Amino acid sequence: MKKFVIIIGMLIQGSLLFAQQEKSTIRKGNELYDEQKYEAAEESYRQSVEIKEQSLEGNFNLGDALYKQKKFDEAAKQFAHIASTSENKTVAAKAYHNLGNSLFQSKKLEESIEAYKKSLMANPKDDETRYNLAYAQQLLKQQEQQKKEDKNQDKKDDKKDKDKKDQDKNDQDKGNDDENKEKNDEGKEDQNNDHQNQQNSDKNEDKQEQQSQQPQPNKLSKEDAERMLDALNNKEEHTQEKLKNKKLKGVKKQIEKDW
Repeated sequence: MKKFVIIIGMLIQGSLLFAQQEKSTIRKGNELYDEQKYEAAEESYRQSVEIKEQSLEGNFNLGDALYKQKKFDEAAKQFAHIASTSENKTVAAKAYHNLGNSLFQSKKLEESIEAYKKSLMANPKDDETRYNLAYAQQLLKQQEQQKKEDKNQDKKDDKKDKDKKDQDKNDQDKGNDDENKEKNDEGKEDQNNDHQNQQNSDKNEDKQEQQSQQPQPNKLSKEDAERMLDALNNKEEHTQEKLKNKKLKGVKKQIEKDW
Protein backbone atom coordinates (compact mmCIF):
# COMPACT_ATOMS: atom_id res chain seq x y z
CA MET A 1 0.00 0.00 0.00
CA LYS A 2 2.82 2.34 0.86
CA LYS A 3 4.53 1.57 -2.49
CA PHE A 4 1.26 2.32 -4.29
CA VAL A 5 0.99 5.69 -2.59
CA ILE A 6 4.60 6.47 -3.51
CA ILE A 7 3.94 5.66 -7.19
CA ILE A 8 0.84 7.83 -7.25
CA GLY A 9 2.78 10.63 -5.66
CA MET A 10 5.54 10.37 -8.25
CA LEU A 11 2.98 10.41 -11.08
CA ILE A 12 1.36 13.48 -9.65
CA GLN A 13 4.70 15.20 -9.26
CA GLY A 14 5.60 14.24 -12.88
CA SER A 15 2.29 15.57 -14.17
CA LEU A 16 2.75 18.78 -12.25
CA LEU A 17 6.25 19.08 -13.67
CA PHE A 18 5.03 18.60 -17.24
CA ALA A 19 2.20 21.05 -16.63
CA GLN A 20 4.64 23.59 -15.30
CA GLN A 21 6.88 23.10 -18.32
CA GLU A 22 3.88 23.46 -20.62
CA LYS A 23 2.75 26.61 -18.92
CA SER A 24 6.29 27.94 -18.97
CA THR A 25 6.75 27.46 -22.73
CA ILE A 26 3.30 28.92 -23.41
CA ARG A 27 4.07 31.89 -21.19
CA LYS A 28 7.37 32.40 -22.99
CA GLY A 29 5.60 32.09 -26.33
CA ASN A 30 3.06 34.71 -25.32
CA GLU A 31 5.83 37.13 -24.35
CA LEU A 32 7.52 36.63 -27.72
CA TYR A 33 4.17 37.00 -29.46
CA ASP A 34 3.53 40.33 -27.76
CA GLU A 35 6.97 41.45 -28.87
CA GLN A 36 5.92 40.49 -32.45
CA LYS A 37 8.64 37.83 -32.54
CA TYR A 38 6.23 35.42 -34.14
CA GLU A 39 8.75 32.87 -35.39
CA ALA A 40 10.29 32.45 -31.92
CA ALA A 41 6.79 32.37 -30.41
CA GLU A 42 5.88 29.57 -32.81
CA GLU A 43 8.84 27.56 -31.58
CA SER A 44 7.80 27.96 -27.95
CA TYR A 45 4.21 26.96 -28.68
CA ARG A 46 5.41 23.86 -30.53
CA GLN A 47 7.42 22.91 -27.47
CA SER A 48 4.31 23.20 -25.35
CA VAL A 49 2.40 20.96 -27.75
CA GLU A 50 5.19 18.40 -27.64
CA ILE A 51 4.88 18.36 -23.87
CA LYS A 52 1.12 18.08 -23.99
CA GLU A 53 -0.28 17.17 -27.39
CA GLN A 54 -3.82 18.10 -26.41
CA SER A 55 -2.86 21.48 -25.01
CA LEU A 56 -5.71 23.71 -26.13
CA GLU A 57 -3.91 26.94 -25.33
CA GLY A 58 -0.67 25.78 -26.96
CA ASN A 59 -2.38 24.62 -30.17
CA PHE A 60 -4.58 27.71 -30.44
CA ASN A 61 -1.68 30.11 -29.89
CA LEU A 62 0.43 28.15 -32.34
CA GLY A 63 -2.23 28.79 -34.99
CA ASP A 64 -2.15 32.51 -34.17
CA ALA A 65 1.66 32.65 -34.51
CA LEU A 66 1.47 30.89 -37.89
CA TYR A 67 -1.22 33.35 -39.05
CA LYS A 68 0.93 36.35 -38.05
CA GLN A 69 3.75 34.96 -40.19
CA LYS A 70 1.31 34.70 -43.12
CA LYS A 71 1.58 30.92 -43.10
CA PHE A 72 -2.13 30.86 -43.83
CA ASP A 73 -2.38 27.29 -45.04
CA GLU A 74 -0.63 25.92 -41.93
CA ALA A 75 -2.72 28.16 -39.69
CA ALA A 76 -5.91 26.96 -41.39
CA LYS A 77 -4.98 23.32 -40.69
CA GLN A 78 -4.28 24.17 -37.06
CA PHE A 79 -7.62 25.96 -36.51
CA ALA A 80 -9.57 23.37 -38.49
CA HIS A 81 -8.26 20.62 -36.18
CA ILE A 82 -9.20 22.58 -33.06
CA ALA A 83 -12.66 23.47 -34.40
CA SER A 84 -13.50 19.90 -35.38
CA THR A 85 -12.29 18.30 -32.12
CA SER A 86 -13.40 20.81 -29.47
CA GLU A 87 -16.62 20.14 -27.63
CA ASN A 88 -16.67 23.66 -26.22
CA LYS A 89 -18.82 25.90 -28.44
CA THR A 90 -16.96 29.04 -27.45
CA VAL A 91 -13.63 27.47 -28.42
CA ALA A 92 -15.14 26.05 -31.63
CA ALA A 93 -16.64 29.44 -32.56
CA LYS A 94 -13.24 31.17 -32.14
CA ALA A 95 -11.44 28.41 -34.02
CA TYR A 96 -13.90 28.60 -36.94
CA HIS A 97 -13.58 32.40 -36.94
CA ASN A 98 -9.79 32.17 -37.23
CA LEU A 99 -10.13 29.39 -39.80
CA GLY A 100 -12.35 31.72 -41.84
CA ASN A 101 -9.73 34.48 -41.63
CA SER A 102 -6.95 32.13 -42.73
CA LEU A 103 -8.95 30.90 -45.70
CA PHE A 104 -9.93 34.48 -46.58
CA GLN A 105 -6.25 35.52 -46.66
CA SER A 106 -5.57 32.58 -49.01
CA LYS A 107 -8.31 33.99 -51.30
CA LYS A 108 -10.50 30.94 -50.69
CA LEU A 109 -13.65 33.01 -50.30
CA GLU A 110 -16.22 30.25 -50.59
CA GLU A 111 -14.46 28.12 -47.94
CA SER A 112 -14.00 31.12 -45.66
CA ILE A 113 -17.73 31.88 -45.88
CA GLU A 114 -18.54 28.34 -44.78
CA ALA A 115 -16.15 28.68 -41.81
CA TYR A 116 -17.76 31.98 -40.72
CA LYS A 117 -21.21 30.41 -40.93
CA LYS A 118 -20.09 27.55 -38.67
CA SER A 119 -18.62 30.06 -36.24
CA LEU A 120 -21.96 31.91 -36.09
CA MET A 121 -23.80 28.65 -35.56
CA ALA A 122 -21.64 28.07 -32.49
CA ASN A 123 -21.92 31.72 -31.36
CA PRO A 124 -24.74 33.67 -33.14
CA LYS A 125 -23.95 36.84 -31.13
CA ASP A 126 -20.46 37.32 -32.55
CA ASP A 127 -20.78 40.58 -34.54
CA GLU A 128 -17.17 40.49 -35.70
CA THR A 129 -17.72 37.12 -37.39
CA ARG A 130 -20.99 38.35 -38.88
CA TYR A 131 -19.16 41.36 -40.36
CA ASN A 132 -16.40 39.14 -41.82
CA LEU A 133 -19.04 36.86 -43.31
CA ALA A 134 -20.84 39.77 -45.00
CA TYR A 135 -17.54 41.16 -46.27
CA ALA A 136 -16.46 37.81 -47.75
CA GLN A 137 -19.87 37.35 -49.39
CA GLN A 138 -19.67 40.82 -50.94
CA LEU A 139 -16.21 40.15 -52.37
CA LEU A 140 -17.31 36.79 -53.74
CA LYS A 141 -20.30 38.47 -55.41
CA GLN A 142 -18.00 41.08 -56.95
CA GLN A 143 -15.63 38.37 -58.20
CA GLU A 144 -18.48 36.45 -59.82
CA GLN A 145 -19.78 39.64 -61.41
CA GLN A 146 -16.29 40.46 -62.68
CA LYS A 147 -15.91 36.95 -64.10
CA LYS A 148 -19.25 37.35 -65.84
CA GLU A 149 -18.23 40.71 -67.29
CA ASP A 150 -14.86 39.32 -68.38
CA LYS A 151 -16.61 36.39 -70.04
CA ASN A 152 -18.98 38.73 -71.86
CA GLN A 153 -16.05 40.93 -72.86
CA ASP A 154 -14.21 37.87 -74.17
CA LYS A 155 -17.27 36.99 -76.23
CA LYS A 156 -17.42 40.55 -77.58
CA ASP A 157 -13.71 40.47 -78.37
CA ASP A 158 -14.11 37.10 -80.09
CA LYS A 159 -17.03 38.50 -82.10
CA LYS A 160 -15.00 41.58 -83.04
CA ASP A 161 -12.12 39.37 -84.12
CA LYS A 162 -14.49 37.20 -86.15
CA ASP A 163 -16.16 40.24 -87.73
CA LYS A 164 -12.75 41.71 -88.56
CA LYS A 165 -11.60 38.44 -90.13
CA ASP A 166 -14.85 38.24 -92.11
CA GLN A 167 -14.43 41.86 -93.22
CA ASP A 168 -10.81 41.26 -94.19
CA LYS A 169 -11.89 38.19 -96.14
CA ASN A 170 -14.69 40.14 -97.84
CA ASP A 171 -12.26 42.93 -98.72
CA GLN A 172 -9.82 40.39 -100.07
CA ASP A 173 -12.54 38.65 -102.07
CA LYS A 174 -13.74 42.03 -103.38
CA GLY A 175 -10.19 42.94 -104.32
CA ASN A 176 -9.84 39.65 -106.17
CA ASP A 177 -13.18 40.25 -107.91
CA ASP A 178 -12.10 43.76 -108.93
CA GLU A 179 -8.78 42.42 -110.15
CA ASN A 180 -10.50 39.66 -112.10
CA LYS A 181 -13.00 42.17 -113.51
CA GLU A 182 -10.16 44.45 -114.54
CA LYS A 183 -8.42 41.55 -116.20
CA ASN A 184 -11.66 40.56 -117.92
CA ASP A 185 -12.19 44.14 -119.06
CA GLU A 186 -8.65 44.26 -120.38
CA GLY A 187 -9.25 40.93 -122.09
CA LYS A 188 -12.45 42.20 -123.63
CA GLU A 189 -10.72 45.41 -124.69
CA ASP A 190 -7.90 43.40 -126.26
CA GLN A 191 -10.46 41.17 -127.90
CA ASN A 192 -12.35 44.19 -129.21
CA ASN A 193 -9.11 45.68 -130.44
CA ASP A 194 -8.25 42.42 -132.14
CA HIS A 195 -11.71 42.31 -133.67
CA GLN A 196 -11.47 45.93 -134.76
CA ASN A 197 -8.02 45.34 -136.16
CA GLN A 198 -9.31 42.29 -137.98
CA GLN A 199 -12.21 44.32 -139.37
CA ASN A 200 -9.83 47.06 -140.46
CA SER A 201 -7.55 44.47 -141.99
CA ASP A 202 -10.48 42.90 -143.82
CA LYS A 203 -11.61 46.31 -145.05
CA ASN A 204 -8.12 47.12 -146.26
CA GLU A 205 -7.94 43.82 -148.05
CA ASP A 206 -11.36 44.42 -149.66
CA LYS A 207 -10.32 47.91 -150.66
CA GLN A 208 -7.11 46.66 -152.16
CA GLU A 209 -8.99 43.94 -154.00
CA GLN A 210 -11.52 46.45 -155.32
CA GLN A 211 -8.73 48.77 -156.34
CA SER A 212 -6.97 45.96 -158.12
CA GLN A 213 -10.20 45.13 -159.99
CA GLN A 214 -10.87 48.76 -161.04
CA PRO A 215 -9.16 50.13 -164.15
CA GLN A 216 -6.20 52.28 -163.26
CA PRO A 217 -5.84 55.67 -164.96
CA ASN A 218 -2.70 56.04 -167.09
CA LYS A 219 -2.08 52.35 -166.57
CA LEU A 220 -2.20 50.72 -170.07
CA SER A 221 -1.05 47.39 -171.26
CA LYS A 222 1.52 47.28 -174.04
CA GLU A 223 -1.03 45.94 -176.51
CA ASP A 224 -3.52 48.67 -175.69
CA ALA A 225 -0.87 51.31 -176.07
CA GLU A 226 0.20 49.96 -179.44
CA ARG A 227 -3.40 49.91 -180.64
CA MET A 228 -3.89 53.46 -179.50
CA LEU A 229 -0.69 54.53 -181.26
CA ASP A 230 -1.78 52.89 -184.45
CA ALA A 231 -5.13 54.59 -184.27
CA LEU A 232 -3.57 57.94 -183.61
CA ASN A 233 -1.08 57.49 -186.39
CA ASN A 234 -3.84 56.66 -188.83
CA LYS A 235 -5.82 59.63 -187.64
CA GLU A 236 -2.79 61.86 -187.86
CA GLU A 237 -2.10 60.82 -191.46
CA HIS A 238 -5.72 61.50 -192.30
CA THR A 239 -5.56 64.88 -190.59
CA GLN A 240 -2.31 65.81 -192.29
CA GLU A 241 -3.86 65.03 -195.67
CA LYS A 242 -6.58 67.44 -194.80
CA LEU A 243 -4.16 70.14 -193.65
CA LYS A 244 -1.86 70.05 -196.63
CA ASN A 245 -1.08 73.50 -198.00
CA LYS A 246 -2.54 74.99 -194.67
CA LYS A 247 -0.80 76.74 -191.79
CA LEU A 248 -0.14 74.62 -188.69
CA LYS A 249 -1.96 75.83 -185.65
CA GLY A 250 0.04 74.01 -183.10
CA VAL A 251 2.59 71.39 -182.24
CA LYS A 252 1.30 67.92 -181.37
CA LYS A 253 2.35 66.53 -178.14
CA GLN A 254 4.00 63.22 -177.96
CA ILE A 255 2.09 60.37 -176.32
CA GLU A 256 4.10 59.23 -173.31
CA LYS A 257 4.51 55.52 -173.10
CA ASP A 258 3.96 53.96 -169.68
CA TRP A 259 4.93 50.36 -169.87
